[in-house]
Amino acid sequence: MKFSTYILFIITMVISCSGNQSSQNLTWYNNSVISDITDDPDRPQEFARVSIGISAQVFYLSKKSQDYTHLIEKATLSLKTNKKYDIGIENKTNIIRQIKDPK
Repeated sequence: MKFSTYILFIITMVISCSGNQSSQNLTWYNNSVISDITDDPDRPQEFARVSIGISAQVFYLSKKSQDYTHLIEKATLSLKTNKKYDIGIENKTNIIRQIKDPK
């Protein structure tokens, strides 16, 4: 194998293995509806508590996140109109990182 082919192979492997890590760190709740939004009683300046579905699993929206305004708008729309979304929860933190329209 030529040296240039070997280098090209290594570069291809590195690029293919370094995909979007953020989506791999999320657990997805597909076609879910928000059932409640309140301020977190322990840290109301930092987090909003968001309940998902009938079983009312509780997750959090960080008020310090850059995406907070966008995420709280979608969560509020889901709460008011029962609109379903795919909701991405960060593993080990229970923080909502993405809310997007279902596929």
